[in-house]
Amino acid sequence: MPAGDIDFTVQTLGKRTVTSPLAPLLEARRTSAHTVEEGDRILFDDTLSSFERREEGHLPSLEAAGPRQKIFFDPSKTRVGIVTCGGLCPGINNVIRALVSELTTHYGVRRIHGFRSGYQGFIPEYGHDVVDLTLESVDGIAAQGGTILGSSRGQQDIGQVVDCLERMGISTLFVIGGDGSMRGAQAIAAEVGRRDRPIGVVGVPKTIDNDIPFLDQSFGFQTAFSEATRSIRSAKVEARSAPGGVSVVKLMGRHSGFIACYAALAQNDADFVLIPEVPFVLDGPGGFLECLRRRVDTQGHALVVAAEGAGQELFTEADAEGGLVDASGNKRLQDVGRLLRQKITEDFAAHGRELNLRYIDPSYVIRSVPANPYDSVYCTRLAHAAVHAAMAGRTNMVVGRWRRRFVHIPIELAVGTRNRVDPNGDLWWSVLEATGQPVSFGEESESIEVPAFGGQ
Repeated sequence: MPAGDIDFTVQTLGKRTVTSPLAPLLEARRTSAHTVEEGDRILFDDTLSSFERREEGHLPSLEAAGPRQKIFFDPSKTRVGIVTCGGLCPGINNVIRALVSELTTHYGVRRIHGFRSGYQGFIPEYGHDVVDLTLESVDGIAAQGGTILGSSRGQQDIGQVVDCLERMGISTLFVIGGDGSMRGAQAIAAEVGRRDRPIGVVGVPKTIDNDIPFLDQSFGFQTAFSEATRSIRSAKVEARSAPGGVSVVKLMGRHSGFIACYAALAQNDADFVLIPEVPFVLDGPGGFLECLRRRVDTQGHALVVAAEGAGQELFTEADAEGGLVDASGNKRLQDVGRLLRQKITEDFAAHGRELNLRYIDPSYVIRSVPANPYDSVYCTRLAHAAVHAAMAGRTNMVVGRWRRRFVHIPIELAVGTRNRVDPNGDLWWSVLEATGQPVSFGEESESIEVPAFGGQ
């Protein structure tokens, strides 16, 4: 979809009539190259050719994040809810802590509630308690992995969720989660709108795979690929320490290979990187297995880094185990790690080659660690932006960073597509240069269309 056809308009609950507690600070703030006035917008395009292709006077732009002079909610009468949903990711606790700190310290909100175990926490039949979040209760949680509120997957009854918000007098709900969780937040906002209730829904999008569009980067991603380098380093030692040594490291990345690419470049030990965006052929002349054997012949060992979603074109529906979709409604992936182990073992045996195969899958170890300093800062700034947006009455939106500026993004856009590695982009080209692997294995693979606003 061309950017000019995208509606970047963010929904609001109503007119802002309350003077913000931050107004005195904003009045003293001077304009500079690093500030964005609250009425200004962030241009979508960043190249001259993009500007030239636009119709005259039409420049797509996003609403700038940040504090406003006037806000919608009266902080003294505001009650806030926070929920964390989906899989774990480094930095969730950092977001929770920063939300509570900003709401309490700068806006004076005194009633902040955390809902346990994701969207289950709103449903009476689960019996989960609600925790009061204070500065004292969130002190030190940033050093912990996971989420102090717990999490869960799967859909819940949206009507019951909104019933709970109304019973508790919640003014704004902050949702920290991935695309499935954001679709739930979108449904909550829609139900609130049908009931004509002044309840805001603001998302802080979480995906360790870095696959949310219109974001420079998702929180937790830097920590994830940094931790992944440890496994790559160990796998390299294992491979080169044994005759015919081959190590396979499977990293997270259901539909996008960003972690595999960045981790491989950071450690620069990988001989092959396999990602979902670039289909590959296993057998035959020029196939992956032949290239792997040649690399082992040349240097005595080889290291393969594979994203979990790589090679799905090699499976059929008959290979599916446990159904075609998971509890979150996502397509259930087949195990490319198991396939690679099997095929590599069979291929080396068929060619009479010695093989010492090592397989490492650090996924659950990586996603449960605390955020590194970069992600810790990023999470804090995202949380601040989310609070400013919520207090200003923004709803049905997520916060993110685009072109290094913090912005508001309608949830519909955040869940409408995926950010993916562009097979023709400079990131994948850097991977090819670093590994020395061929552009394609076997017959030329069909190219994948990547939207202009996605991919790196």
